[in-house]
Amino acid sequence: METQQHPHHEEQARLQHTFQEIERQRADIGPVYHGQDYVEQLLEAKREETRQRLDLLASEPYFGRLDFREESKSEPFPLYIGKRGMDDKETGQPYIIDWRAPVASLFYSFTGGDASVTYEAPDGTIEGDIYLKRSLSIRDKTLQRVVDSYERGGDNIGLNDEFLLYKLGDKKDNRLRDIVSTIQAEQDLIIRAPRYKALIIQGAAGSGKTTIALHRLAFLLYQYQQQIRAERMIIFAPNTMFLDYISGVLPELGVGNVKQTTFAEWALDILDGNVRLADGTTEGNRWFSLEGTRPAINDETPGRFKGSLTFQKWLDDQLRVLEQNFLVDQPFEAWEGRVLPSETIREWFEVEYRHYHLAARRERLTARINRWLEMQLTNIGDPKVRKDKSKTGKQRLRAYMNKLPKADALSFYQSVFNQGSDDFIPKKILNETKAYLKKGHVLPEDLAPLVWIHHSFNGAEGLVFDHVVVDEAQDVSPFQIALLNTFMNEPSFTILGDLAQGIHAYRGVQRWDELSAMFDEQHNSYHVLKQSYRSTLEIIEFANRILPFTDTGLPPAEPVFRSGDPVDIVPLGKAADQLAAITSFIRDNQERGMRTIAIICRTDEECRLIHELMLPAGIEANLIAEGQSQYRGGVTVVPVYLAKGLEFDAVLIANANERLYARTTQDAKLLYVGCTRALHRLTLLYEGDLSPLIG
Repeated sequence: METQQHPHHEEQARLQHTFQEIERQRADIGPVYHGQDYVEQLLEAKREETRQRLDLLASEPYFGRLDFREESKSEPFPLYIGKRGMDDKETGQPYIIDWRAPVASLFYSFTGGDASVTYEAPDGTIEGDIYLKRSLSIRDKTLQRVVDSYERGGDNIGLNDEFLLYKLGDKKDNRLRDIVSTIQAEQDLIIRAPRYKALIIQGAAGSGKTTIALHRLAFLLYQYQQQIRAERMIIFAPNTMFLDYISGVLPELGVGNVKQTTFAEWALDILDGNVRLADGTTEGNRWFSLEGTRPAINDETPGRFKGSLTFQKWLDDQLRVLEQNFLVDQPFEAWEGRVLPSETIREWFEVEYRHYHLAARRERLTARINRWLEMQLTNIGDPKVRKDKSKTGKQRLRAYMNKLPKADALSFYQSVFNQGSDDFIPKKILNETKAYLKKGHVLPEDLAPLVWIHHSFNGAEGLVFDHVVVDEAQDVSPFQIALLNTFMNEPSFTILGDLAQGIHAYRGVQRWDELSAMFDEQHNSYHVLKQSYRSTLEIIEFANRILPFTDTGLPPAEPVFRSGDPVDIVPLGKAADQLAAITSFIRDNQERGMRTIAIICRTDEECRLIHELMLPAGIEANLIAEGQSQYRGGVTVVPVYLAKGLEFDAVLIANANERLYARTTQDAKLLYVGCTRALHRLTLLYEGDLSPLIG
C-alpha cells in the first residue's frame, strides 16, 4: 500500500535539500591539484575520494528512513540510511547514515511491534523505540516510490513485503546488483557476523547467497577498518564469466581492490608458470557430455580422492619422509684432503636452519657450504693453485647439492606418483595421473595438492588473507578449504553454496560437515537460507518438485509471495517445432519487456546446434561456452552446467526429455539448476518422453 501524498511531499522536499547539501560539500572541496608537492598530492588523493563518494551519493543518496528515539531522548530523530554516509557540514551531525553503521542494523532487523529495540554501538548497548520505518526508491535523482512498512500506532498489516516485491519485480541486465535497500533480517545476521568465523551458508536457489557474501566484505572493511585491508581479501568464484557477472556489486558498495579469481587461476599463479593444465580436460568434455558412460561418482573419483583430507594427510606423510631423508649421509670433499664432515652439514641443516621452510633450508645450506669453501680457499697463497682448487670445489659443490632432492612442488608430486608403492592411490587414478605428469601436465584436481606442497616448501611467501569468500562451495574440495586456511592467521571465511546445485559432485562435497569439521566450534557457524527471492511462486513450487530427486534431503525453498505466469511444459511433435517454439518464446518475452532471456541446453553440443539454427532465422543470441569470460545479457544460449550462478528474466529449457534428464541424482541437480535460473517466466520443451524428474 503506497503512502498518502503528504509523506511523498515531505520526502521530496528532504531529497531536494540533500542534493543541495551534496553540491555545497562538493564545491567546498575546491579544484583538482595538479602540482608536484608531495603533501598536497596526498591531500588531493583524499579530496578525490570525497568527490567520488559525493558523486555516487548524488544519484541515489539513500534508500531508507528510520525514526528512532533513544531511551535518553524525548523525541524520535529521523535517520536516513544510504550506501555511503555523509555528515552535515555545519553541525557535524550525521546527515546520511552508512548502511554498515551499528544503528543502521535496526533498519534491517526490525520487523514490527511496539517493544523497545537495541543495537550494539562502540560505547555499548543503545536502547530505544522505533516510530517509523520507511523505504524509498530514488532513481536518476527522482523520488519514485515511498513505502512505510511500520508506523507506531498504525495497523501495519501486510506492509513488510511491499517494497521488497516492488524491487524484485525489476527486470535484469547483464550484471548482478546490490541488495542493500532490501537486505532481510536473516541475511543481515550473516553480513554482520563477527570477523573470525568460518561461516558456512546453505542457501536455496535465489536466496541471495552471493550478494550476501559481497555485502559482508563491505561490512567487514567498515567494521574492522584498522585490522583488515581490501587487498588482503579474496573471492573465489566458479568461472571467469561469473566473476564478470558479479563485478559491479563491490564498486557500487564503495569497495575496491578485492581480488576476484577462480581457484585454478590463483593456484597457477602461486605455482609461477611451473605447471601446465592438460588440454582437453574441461568439465564439459569430461563430465557433462552424453557420449559414452560418465564415470561413477564416489570417493575414488579423481576429484573426490585428490580433494580429500585423507590425501592431504598422505602427502604430509610423504613430505615428512622427504625431510627426514633429505641429506646424503656423506661428507663434502672440496678437493683431496679438504673435507667438510657430514655431521657438521647435518647440524647446520637440522638444527640451525630447522625453523626455515625446506626450500630456504636448502638454499641456506648451499650458501653455508659455499662460504666454508671460500674460507678454505683464502688459506691458499698461490693464485694459480687457488684458482684450480676453486674450480674443483665449485664443481664438486654443484654435484653434491644435485644429490639432494629439489624443493619443487611438481618434481616432488611426480616422484610420489612414480613410486606408487604402498597401494594407497587407486590404480586407475595412479596410472592416469602418471600419464599426464610424464608429459609435464596436470589435471584440475592436482592444483590444490601442488599448492599445498609448494606452501610446505616455501611458506606463504608474504601472502596472508584477512578474509576469503568461496562461492558455489558445494563444488570445492575439503583440501582446497584446508589449503586456503593455511594462508590465514585465524579462520575468516564466508563459504556459501547449495547442495541441491552440486552438479560437480565428482570433485565437490556431498555434506557440509566435510568442510565444517575442519574448524573448531568457536570458529564455525552454519546458516540455512530457505527463503528464495529470485523467482515467482509458480517457478519455485515447480523447482521444488525436482528437489527430492537430488538426494540431498534439503527442505523445499520458500518463495516470497510474488505470483506470475504458470510454468509451461510444451511437447514437440518433430524437430522443426523446436526452432518455432524457441522463436515464439523469445519474441513473446521481448514484447513483455524481458531484458535477459536464456535458452538452456543439456550439453555444449546441443547449444551449438540450436545457436546455428537461430542465426538463419534472424535471432541474435550470445552462445556461451566453457572458458568464456563475459556474460553480455540479452538473448543467451548456454549449457546448464555453465548457467549456475546466473539469473535471467525468462528461461526456456530446450529439451526436458527422459534421455537428457534421466532419473538420476546428477541429472536432477542439473534440471533444478536450469529451472531456478528464471526470475519471471519458465518454459520447458520436450521431444519424446518427458523427464520423469518433472512428473
